[in-house]
Formats: sequence, C-alpha cells, structure tokens
Amino acid sequence: MKWDIPITLFEYVDLERFVMKYSFRQLEVFLAAARFQNITRAAESLAMSQSAASSALKELENQFDIQLFDRVGKRLQLNELGRLYRPKVEAVLAQATELERAFSKHSEVGALKVGATLTIGNYLAVGVMAQYMNTPTQPRVSLEVANTSTIARRVKDFELDIGLIEGELQSSELDVLPWRGDQLVIFCSPAHPLAAKKKLSDADLRNATWIMREEGSGTRQSFDRGMQGLLPDLNVLLELEHTEAIKRAVETGLGIGCLSEVALADASTVAA
Repeated sequence: MKWDIPITLFEYVDLERFVMKYSFRQLEVFLAAARFQNITRAAESLAMSQSAASSALKELENQFDIQLFDRVGKRLQLNELGRLYRPKVEAVLAQATELERAFSKHSEVGALKVGATLTIGNYLAVGVMAQYMNTPTQPRVSLEVANTSTIARRVKDFELDIGLIEGELQSSELDVLPWRGDQLVIFCSPAHPLAAKKKLSDADLRNATWIMREEGSGTRQSFDRGMQGLLPDLNVLLELEHTEAIKRAVETGLGIGCLSEVALADASTVAA
C-alpha cells in the first residue's frame, strides 16, 4: 500500500530526560553480585573480568548517587535499598530477555485484519486465512465482510490491513494487485422459461425480472459495466446484499440473477 506521510509539527522535547542512565549490563552485574555476594564470582558468572564488573556496579551507584550494597571485606551484602530494588531489576531484565527472544525467533506476529467482499468472504477467504494461520507462528486473523467501497475505505483509513475485493478499484492511495480470475454468470431456476435456452438475446434480458446485488458491490459494478447498453431497460425486482438470499430468490422463481461463478458452484440453479 502507498501511504502519504503527513508533515506534523512537534513541540520541543528535552530528549535527555528520556535517555536511560543505566545499561542492562549494569543491572546484570547488580543481580549477580546480589546472588553471589562477591564481585569476583559475579564477574565469572557473566564472563566478565573482575575489574569490568566492579566498574559497572560502581557506575550504576554513582549515576544515581546511591549505595546498593554494604561492603565487608570482599563480601557484598545487599542493604535495604538494594533489597527494595532487586525485584524491580529482575522484572526489567526478564522483560528484556523475553523481548530479545521474540526478536530473534520472530515468534510474535501481530493480528492481521482482513476485509473481503461478500463472495470472497463466503467462499474463498476462509481457506486462505486457514493456510496462513496454520503456519508455525500461528498468527491471529480477523475477517470483516462488506462491499467493495466499504472495504476500500476501511483499508485507506488503516482500519484494515488488507482487502480482497471483486470489483475494480481506482485509487492513488492504495496498491491494487490482481489475485485470481472469476466470471459472472447469469442463472435461473430449472423451471424458468429461459432455462431451456442455450443463448440469450437482448430481448430476453430486457423482458426478464432480475434479482441483483446492491449498488456498491463488485458484482453489481461488473454487471452494470457489462450491461451498459441494456441497463436502463432492465427490470430489477430486488437488490439484496447476500448472495445466498439471491440464490434462494432465483430458485423460487422470482426472477433471474447474475453472480460470481464461485458463488454458484453448489447452487441448484441453471446457468443461462
């Protein structure tokens, strides 16, 4: 997708206030010293030199003008302040370790919000989503079904990550990529007079009663374009949002319809 980047004015912020005055290494030395009560053993556990570990601990205390240990000879004994901050330091390092593990293994995949038009949502999207969700990271996916114009608008407004649509879309703000082919099929009930015809004339189309998708849908958009010369003369009885409702209405003999071939794969109707 192509996104315009807005130019925004920010007020001045003193960035020095947000620079951490300690390093994770200093925190690791603090915990190791608290555990072993000896800077030499603490350094060995972290694969550091004794002088480097001692310097890290001193820098941590000096930066905040605090003392975390009582020093008795070579022994380091946590004082009251050190005991207070030890669990907080353990929590910070545990979160940092978990984040590092996630980055290195790419184990956390954000939820994907998918939008699809009715036919794709009912007949194609779930299979594609299942393949994606069954990958090793097992990402979460949500699906919203709406007509083409609604899906396009919600993708542009960043409310959806990706849209799968049937109709044509012209938008300088979105990347539109071909996915797969399909075609519209005119269909009717087996008992309908047009069922016996192998080819329909313009007069047949004008005289028929139509059950159609609603304005704004990709199916209707393609139908209107294909029927451009006949469109003003067509008798549209019903405009419905759901393909299954259109199929049921056609099956009962209310009229003829025009839907995606994918949507008609299991229908008990006849393609005209």
